[in-house]
Amino acid sequence: MCLEESGNWRGKPDSGVSGEVDLPKDRDMQLLGIKFAPLMVPMNRRLETAAAFLWIAVPIIFPFISWTVVIYTLLYTRFFYVPLLYFGYQYIDREAPYIGGRPFQFAKDLACWKYLCQYFPITTHKTADCPPDTNYLFCLYPHGVLSTSGLVHFATTGSDFNDKFPGLSTYFATLDVHFRTPVVRDLILALGLVSSSKRSLLCLLSSERKGKAVALMVGGAQEALYAKPNCYTIVLKKRKGFIKLALQTGASIVPVYGFHECDIYEQVSNPPGSWLFRFQEWTKKKTGLAPIIPIGRGLFQYTFGIIPRRAHIYSVCKYQHRPIEDVDPWIPNSSDSQ
Repeated sequence: MCLEESGNWRGKPDSGVSGEVDLPKDRDMQLLGIKFAPLMVPMNRRLETAAAFLWIAVPIIFPFISWTVVIYTLLYTRFFYVPLLYFGYQYIDREAPYIGGRPFQFAKDLACWKYLCQYFPITTHKTADCPPDTNYLFCLYPHGVLSTSGLVHFATTGSDFNDKFPGLSTYFATLDVHFRTPVVRDLILALGLVSSSKRSLLCLLSSERKGKAVALMVGGAQEALYAKPNCYTIVLKKRKGFIKLALQTGASIVPVYGFHECDIYEQVSNPPGSWLFRFQEWTKKKTGLAPIIPIGRGLFQYTFGIIPRRAHIYSVCKYQHRPIEDVDPWIPNSSDSQ
């Protein structure tokens, strides 16, 4: 482990459950270097894999489908007015991600999220209770490729998080760009996603209705560029704005670390300084998104694909109550929350 001058913490975790947790190897089939799933796989495992595919389809596949359908309907059918009506609704509803979102419990409770949680699986470990008499800012590390464990905990009820922290209303803060895709924006709003802007976080954390738990990936898209199996890179040095927000609103900070979050995907090799890494950083500066090329598994084989690989993710929540009056509010060189 070491602390680099850039402020990024790098370390390798202890050996644990990672990689593809699947059926015995003697039942696997290989052809041309591709490792296929066994034919006789229990139905529950098929459902878990399908749930994982649905999960990755929301941020990667659904936006392309959504824009394709909208453009085609607008230009080549007589129902061109439908996209226009939707865009009008989207404009009227443009403030939703900044004023607490629009979560629907039905969307969070869908059965597919239970299968998704069992797929890895994902479990929660806490050091203390978080009573619902205050608001909380859960600061999550590491980002990984898709912040999977954080989204499962805070955007669904598929994990044991709600059992460990009863009475909390969960939200997940993400980039504004995710709320610009037709239909997809309504889906993620229903799951409790909100903007990660300062305005949005202030709205939730300063709410008089206590018990709000907002998850923030402090390392952001920059940290996602470093996500690789068995190695963690933490981006923190210039990410102190969330501390100012907590002091300003009186919210309690709960650090959360997801062990093996980085093990569910590999990335196409992009060492710092390479042309790919420079292109990814340039794109991130222009759009806010890091164009990562993940390497996971497929529906029926384990060698490549966009579905995450199985790895038991342990989310450790380290909470220690400390009155806000005991904290020194002076924070040098702090920046915005994200």
